[in-house]
Amino acid sequence: MIIVRSPLRITLGGGGTDLPSYYKEHEGFVVAAAIDRYVYITLHQTFQDELIVKYSKLERVLEAGQIEHPIVREALRMVLGEAHRLEISSMADIPAGTGLGSSGSFTTALLKALHAYKRNLVSAQQLAEEACHIEIDRLAEPVGKQDQFIAAYGGVTCFRFQRDDGVEAWPLNVPAETLHSLEDSLAMFFTGYSRRASSILEEQDKKTKTDDKSMVDNLHYVKALGERSKSALETGQLDDFGALMHEHWEHKKRRSSAMSNPMIDEWYAAAMKQGALGGKLIGAGGGGFLMFYTKDKPKLRHAMHEAGLSEVRFRFDFEGTKVLVQ
Repeated sequence: MIIVRSPLRITLGGGGTDLPSYYKEHEGFVVAAAIDRYVYITLHQTFQDELIVKYSKLERVLEAGQIEHPIVREALRMVLGEAHRLEISSMADIPAGTGLGSSGSFTTALLKALHAYKRNLVSAQQLAEEACHIEIDRLAEPVGKQDQFIAAYGGVTCFRFQRDDGVEAWPLNVPAETLHSLEDSLAMFFTGYSRRASSILEEQDKKTKTDDKSMVDNLHYVKALGERSKSALETGQLDDFGALMHEHWEHKKRRSSAMSNPMIDEWYAAAMKQGALGGKLIGAGGGGFLMFYTKDKPKLRHAMHEAGLSEVRFRFDFEGTKVLVQ
């Protein structure tokens, strides 16, 4: 029995500049943090000559090419080639479609489990690159690279997405005290809306590929905000970081009419009235989790509870994708 876990993530700055349509022309930059909410993959051998895959569906097939789940199918083909007598199951602390990068976490966890099965040692960089290859190259999904990389690396990490497809990763240079203060000041609430990110990301991707000026200028600005967020965090100016979150959200909403809705706008305004210095929807937008920076968490929690939103508490994860049992 092999059990692997891979962390979900929040984006602290620069989100959206990790899509190939942007970084291949302009270079991207993102600050992301892995959190202690996870996707789990279990893998073990069975006695019957079949492949069993359990997720929201149950599949029983004779060979990898017959598997409907695209990520599972391509990961098996890439790592094992022909696979038999395996059962793969997945579960998660938080459902997919909520903006926390679950697809990237699922892919890195699955690949780590398959490599563990083959007794391959893989670095975080290789794991992330293989996950990106599956989602972006093999499956042609309109996604970026930050989810796979932060899931593989863990921590609070900076990523530079280079024009030649290379990715440079390094930990944010902040003392532990600042990270603890940041954790204590961030609060995340579920909006009740879940959605596939692909529709919003497809719109961004198409506009960027056609060099739409408003979209490209928006992403330039968001990348600069990411750099400013990095500086604010590294110098301990956490209130400034909170204000940058608000500025980021105002620009992020301009990328698509589907980014927000009247209810989300109402909740956001209520949070700002109750002590939040800034906030945004995590992920591509349209639903999922609202995250705020606040100096008065109890007051904000009360306001959001009164509005009917449930909080998911979290801490940062510094282990990345990890084999728990082998």
